[in-house]
Amino acid sequence: MLAFILRRLLQAVIVMFTVGFIAFMLFQYVGDPVNSMLGQDATAEQRDTLRADLGLDQPFPVQFARFIGNAVQGEFGLSLRQGRKVSALIVERFPATIELAATAGIIALLVGIPLGVYSALKRGSFGSQLVMTISLLGVSLPTFLIGILLILIFAVLLGWLPSFGRGDTLAFGSWTTGLLTLDGIKHLLLPALTLSIFQLALILRLVRAEMLEVLRTDYIKFARARGLPDRAVHFGHALKNTLVPVITITGLQLGGLIAFAIVTETVFQWPGMGLLFIQAVQFADIPVMAAYLCLIALIFVVINLVVDLLYFAVDPRLRIERPTTGH
Repeated sequence: MLAFILRRLLQAVIVMFTVGFIAFMLFQYVGDPVNSMLGQDATAEQRDTLRADLGLDQPFPVQFARFIGNAVQGEFGLSLRQGRKVSALIVERFPATIELAATAGIIALLVGIPLGVYSALKRGSFGSQLVMTISLLGVSLPTFLIGILLILIFAVLLGWLPSFGRGDTLAFGSWTTGLLTLDGIKHLLLPALTLSIFQLALILRLVRAEMLEVLRTDYIKFARARGLPDRAVHFGHALKNTLVPVITITGLQLGGLIAFAIVTETVFQWPGMGLLFIQAVQFADIPVMAAYLCLIALIFVVINLVVDLLYFAVDPRLRIERPTTGH
């Protein structure tokens, strides 16, 4: 167990170091921060002074070491567009993205798993075929189109829900949430549903495929031969083993919800990290882009590590020690 954890931690460090290097290269080859901060009319002396203040006149290894040291502390300098500390912008936008991604993930799980089980147990029925057809649409349609359709139906035609913004929020220190206000919940519904559609359809189809595979195994046939009721066979044996691979996919998709919320946040003007990143790209705000890249990589690394540990705990085959060869 300890060797497994240490091996995963080493892999995580290597991944983060690589992502940090890629993020640092943005400063070297994407635009000129000095020119962005001073403008075209600055004198050569002003440019040289600012370059020295930013440490851009130092050798490449020195700059990279300073960047890694600051990144470990969560510091990425000042936003070139807003003139504020990047860490403050991330802290300000992070709760909105987490709230959106977590809500979308919960919707995907609470709806996707039961529908996947239903479509497997009722295979061939009209309801199962209808569910699979709808899930195929969910996988096929692009997220921005789903968002626009939902806005058209629920915001424009019916007028039930707002189409942009986060609504009223409550602050608890640096953390803000709209889940405790009715207006905040109304603003959250459409973007969360939009973001969850693809993940819901993916989980549904995965659960159905795994459930059908498990139902064909010998131990399920043996459980039926023992006279166990269908409920015990389906939910006590089949579903439990079906969820083992679903854990891995769900964990990776949770990271994907956070990373790829960019499109949803742009469509609904949701004030999260995705919208901040899009604005940074438009302005070539390199510190914000680098910070976003490192943060998303860290989230994926942490989620992958947690999923690996859960998989290790759920699947007993991974806990079997490999025999060592010796004389």
